[in-house]
Amino acid sequence: MASDVYRTPDDRFAELPDFPFAPHYVEIDELRTHYLDEGRGEPMLFLHGEPTWSFLYRRMIPFLSSRFRCIAPDYIGFGRSDKLTRVGSYSFAFHYERLERFADALGLSGLTLVMQDWGGPLGLRYAAMHRDRVARLVILNTGLMSGEAATLSPGLLKWREYAERTPDLPIGQIIKRSVVDRGALSDDVVAAYDAPFPTLESKAGARAFPALIPTTPDAPGAAAMIATRATLASWDKPVLICFSDSDPVFPPAVGEALARLIPGAIFSLIRGAGHFLQEEKGPEISAEILAFVRDRHR
Repeated sequence: MASDVYRTPDDRFAELPDFPFAPHYVEIDELRTHYLDEGRGEPMLFLHGEPTWSFLYRRMIPFLSSRFRCIAPDYIGFGRSDKLTRVGSYSFAFHYERLERFADALGLSGLTLVMQDWGGPLGLRYAAMHRDRVARLVILNTGLMSGEAATLSPGLLKWREYAERTPDLPIGQIIKRSVVDRGALSDDVVAAYDAPFPTLESKAGARAFPALIPTTPDAPGAAAMIATRATLASWDKPVLICFSDSDPVFPPAVGEALARLIPGAIFSLIRGAGHFLQEEKGPEISAEILAFVRDRHR
């Protein structure tokens, strides 16, 4: 393994709570991407955000795997995937290319994309570029961050500033501080979010993402989001948008604006959850998705 690549030891992932899923790997250009692959049926691709990993979807996959083949990758730099140890190695273009190549490696089509946080910009860009491979979109607490003032909430900018001045990000505590009922998040769950990141060098990917938020329309990645917004304005496939009521980073108004942009999109407000709504309301969101799919197949 190259000296600038870190691979989290497997024993860090032993006995994670409510996480009975077998690991799967695909290697692209000598970098190993980990993913979960549960259930059978149409493929459903779960895209996590910052600074989480596929563990975030453990409360949804058991409900959805009876209807879908649930695939949840960890981006390079996250989870059980290999981690580049230099912050400057990461960019929106890097993550997007990896997503494309991952989908190609697994031969995915007819996709339901489930996206939250950075999973939104990546997944929505993928949908815009590969419309023929996508069957429907499920959008959770995310936005098209294009550098324009309207796409930069005070909470998003506050998070970006915090991450810039905190190199050794306390991953598990960040998750805990983001939920509505902090007492409901047990110590072993907090430890599971920390598990992939035992050293400062292993956190390079998590440290990189906040600085990649475009703050001007000419910043890297911004043009891709502006183009994606234009494509979504003429989208003609089913879209479910679920935003929680207590997320300062992507408040409900962001989701409502997406619902106005995308023709036929359905908006649902998830009550009693913060930024990581999959952690707090996974079963409820899963029920919303199953009802949405059922209604659209009538």
